[in-house]
Amino acid sequence: MTQLKKKNVLDNYRFSIILIICIVIGSIIGLVWGEGARALKPLGDVFINAMFMLVVPLVFVTISSSVSSMADINRLGKIIKYMLGAFIGTGIIAGIIILTIVKLFPPADGVNISVTAADSIQKLNAADQIVKAITVGDFPELISRRNMLPLIIFSAFFGICINLIGEKGKIISNGLSSLAEVFLKMIDVLMYYAPIGLGAYFASTIGEYGPQLIGAYARSMVIYYPLCFIYFIVAFPIYAYIAGGKEGVSRLKYLLSPAVTSLATQSSLATLPVNLEAAEKIGVPKDIREIVLPIGATAHMDGTVFSTVLKISFLFGIYNIPFTGTKTYLTAIFMAVAAGVVMSGVPGGGLIGEALIVSMYNFPPEAFPIVATIGYLVDPPATMLNATGDTVAAMIVTRFVEGKDWISRNLG
Repeated sequence: MTQLKKKNVLDNYRFSIILIICIVIGSIIGLVWGEGARALKPLGDVFINAMFMLVVPLVFVTISSSVSSMADINRLGKIIKYMLGAFIGTGIIAGIIILTIVKLFPPADGVNISVTAADSIQKLNAADQIVKAITVGDFPELISRRNMLPLIIFSAFFGICINLIGEKGKIISNGLSSLAEVFLKMIDVLMYYAPIGLGAYFASTIGEYGPQLIGAYARSMVIYYPLCFIYFIVAFPIYAYIAGGKEGVSRLKYLLSPAVTSLATQSSLATLPVNLEAAEKIGVPKDIREIVLPIGATAHMDGTVFSTVLKISFLFGIYNIPFTGTKTYLTAIFMAVAAGVVMSGVPGGGLIGEALIVSMYNFPPEAFPIVATIGYLVDPPATMLNATGDTVAAMIVTRFVEGKDWISRNLG
């Protein structure tokens, strides 16, 4: 029995352990070789690019397939209602936590950064940003990872319309379901390359940017990194307990692979296929995981709430502006949610959100490189919370859609 248990544990964690070992080896290579490790970057870029190449059609076929095949369209309404509740609720909790932390430990205390000139930042109009976040001007623009929210909206609308035409739409729905299986199998095959790709990616990233962690930004990192991991090991089990009791907490073991993948890729979208697999193992129903996870990869970002409030507080401290008042706090949380949406799960996409911060608070253009550097340094743990938080949110949605015994029923 003991040997069987050890074998089950090894089967469950083998791939995650291999990933972690390769990433640790890559990190050591990056520290030892320094900038020379950038020579390994193409090996990592091949994996990242392949994931992004597959994730756009995967999002389209999984969402449209799930929505189109729903026998009860009212179930879709329930899923969306509880999904929004989970996203907003966890986002508010994350906002309150980070506001408390930056008030107790101001990230810019004792920090001296010489402000360097930056290119002028174009003023951003909030209404224009909302329109650009949810729509595109031409169909070809829709098939891009840079426009994930419009793609998600289109996919759901497409699925609803297939559902509404009844019997005639079933052949399309079945075809989409088969396509989803094909793309998921492609992801499975690609993941055999993940240990090499992610190890190389980590080596080049650590080699190029690792030394900055010891510089003027160290205080922010000392605050932010532990906070993210504490949130992961404390808040997520609480959410999982609400979703499925003790069994829900025990199913969090399947979050290890998405956590490792998101830390390495720094992208919720690149982690989406791994997340879908983890949610399936946890017992989240197909329709819920294929709706909540793709939308969450774009619009549910607890880690981004953390990092955005940290950036705002940091800039307030650098420019000696008091970070106080209810209006300031509420605006910071609003900005955190807005930045999460415009980032759309793309590495480096946070530059748009950072430009939004500088513009909306009327900081000088020289503030942009400061906040952009913070953004890059906090991106790995932020993305880990963003991506794995989507799966936890899917568990919460399942609890309220299917009842408290959903785990035993779906895995039985």
